Amino acid sequence: DIIRTIRDPEKPNTLEELEVVTENCVEVQEIGEDEYLVTIRFTPTVPHCSLATLIGLCLRIKLQRCLPFRHKLEIYISEGTHSTEEDINKQINDKERVAAAMENPNLREIVEQCVTEPD
Repeated sequence: DIIRTIRDPEKPNTLEELEVVTENCVEVQEIGEDEYLVTIRFTPTVPHCSLATLIGLCLRIKLQRCLPFRHKLEIYISEGTHSTEEDINKQINDKERVAAAMENPNLREIVEQCVTEPD
């Protein structure tokens, strides 16, 4: 429910409407007392999607802000659905790279527009 309303950076649709994320792409497992591993596998609309890293960043930021429990977050592109999935998976799961990306004012503004709930 948290990620279904994230908007695509290029289109007026949500990631759920574009089937970039579905309920089946979310896995939650308990890894400790009151701590969970949340794994998201998203599918870009095209295999060469230039905004796949940005979509992964939006997913990470929204979940970090909204999950009501302690968690470890892993976000991946669904296997075989993007031409540079390995590189993108490394970027969106690297805390330092995510922090650096969010320091960029232009990038931060785009992420905020995508993750802000519609009125």
